[in-house]
Amino acid sequence: MPANNQNCAMYQFSGKLKELINKAQEGNAEGVDFVMGHLDKDSDFAMTRYVDFALSLVETDAGFERIKYYLFNGTLIQRNYASLYLNRIGERQLVKKAFEQGLIDEIQAFAR
Repeated sequence: MPANNQNCAMYQFSGKLKELINKAQEGNAEGVDFVMGHLDKDSDFAMTRYVDFALSLVETDAGFERIKYYLFNGTLIQRNYASLYLNRIGERQLVKKAFEQGLIDEIQAFAR
């Protein structure tokens, strides 16, 4: 079990964070859509942290593919969080491709 999932097993989360974690751990497109749907121009700092943490728990191929979809098709904030996720798991070529297409800026392209 990856470290983030081990951390989840150690703690009892509640409320919106728990809901986002549960959806992310489903690992399907619908779960990723639910999580990414919480990122918009009105998202507060706490929500962006919740989403970032929840996305870090996505471990399935279907979830990966859906996050990759957001890198190229999401809103700016969704592309930024997809970029963070992909950089953290070592998928830098995908992020570089999005950067070269002008979908994310240089700061996001190289952030982890």
